Amino acid sequence: MESGYVTTPFGRRPMSLGMLASQHLAETIEPGMKRSKWKLFRAICEARPALGVTDRALTVLDALLTFYPDDEISEEKGLIVFPSNAQLSLRARGMTPATLRRHLAVLVEAGLILRKDSPNGKRYARRDRAGAIGDAFGFSVAPLLARAVEIESLAAQAVADRELLRVTRERLTLCRRDISKLITTALDEGVSGDWEGISAMFRTLLTRIPRVATAEDLAPLLDEMGMLRAEVVNMLERRIKTQKIDANESQIEHHKQNSNPDSNYELEPSFETKQGERAAADNDPNAGPSDERRLKQQKPSGRMSNRAGGAADPGAGPGLKSFPLGLVLQACPSILDYGPGGSIGNWRDLMSAAVVVRSMLGISPSAYEEACSGMGPENAATVIACILERGGHINSPGGYLRDLTRRTEKGEFAIGPMLMALARANGGVRRYAS
Repeated sequence: MESGYVTTPFGRRPMSLGMLASQHLAETIEPGMKRSKWKLFRAICEARPALGVTDRALTVLDALLTFYPDDEISEEKGLIVFPSNAQLSLRARGMTPATLRRHLAVLVEAGLILRKDSPNGKRYARRDRAGAIGDAFGFSVAPLLARAVEIESLAAQAVADRELLRVTRERLTLCRRDISKLITTALDEGVSGDWEGISAMFRTLLTRIPRVATAEDLAPLLDEMGMLRAEVVNMLERRIKTQKIDANESQIEHHKQNSNPDSNYELEPSFETKQGERAAADNDPNAGPSDERRLKQQKPSGRMSNRAGGAADPGAGPGLKSFPLGLVLQACPSILDYGPGGSIGNWRDLMSAAVVVRSMLGISPSAYEEACSGMGPENAATVIACILERGGHINSPGGYLRDLTRRTEKGEFAIGPMLMALARANGGVRRYAS
């Protein structure tokens, strides 16, 4: 390593390895490299936290750059500025000499400027007969040019981080507003559900928002807020679907009763079919058209026969939305051991594992079938995974599952809060693609 670039500070100021490294870096400027001093200064301001300098130190750097004679910093035009402390103080908004020296030391320590002290510690330049500067002593801005690419990269990252924080804060604010107003709507409309528990969970999330936070701090909170909002919307959508189904059934009944007001066949006793009459009519080759018509009139509606047979109406299910599989596996990692080959890669694997766990926990097939019908197969498998994860806290898994199924059908149970609680217990909520 050449020693020509080494210069030590004047007086009692000590030399450091950091200063030596900065001097060596200043010698690695690429030939022909140049930068606008004010654009570079703007980038330094953007990257200030990463560079470890204060705003007052940047005020001093701003004053130093005003002494550089050209707009562009380059080796051809020289890299040394040599103002006196009095001149520098004036351009630094009247900063006191002691404060000025302190912030100059901060700039040197941060590797943004170098000291090139004269033998007596004064700052000056020697000029030739033509007036050109031959040798100068003062502060070198060579590190700014040597680190220009690094500084610009740090500035771009700082701008991107600030934009991400702004977007994250906006989304969090919108999510908070949505949840608050949706809960109020649910209470005003009398929608059934554990709104007191959901409100308590919402207040807990609000208390976890820090006053000063980064995007990384807010991202988990935004995920949990989003899950809570989705659960609230899910419960309200179930209420809307229930109202639509009730309204449709009412219209169908009203239509059937009034579709043929002139008909009085219900009042004629000859149309009442005794037990076994249907079978006899089916087997009687002499049965006439009037008999066939009478039997068709006696046939119950499809909706009633479905209910009698225990099958659910199309669209009569709760319409629950399933959560991301990655979130379910994070909240309930124990279910992974029961997947095909000891892993779970999709919903089919999770549902296969749920069948195994259901049998292991002593949950009857009928209880699981009711859960699949009431919640949907994905959510039923999710609940089985949650029951497995809670282990010894549940005395009767089968009874517990039936109770959750009944509460789901009434709109009183939400899977989201249970999943979030288990996810936090297993290391916090992370982002998952839905």
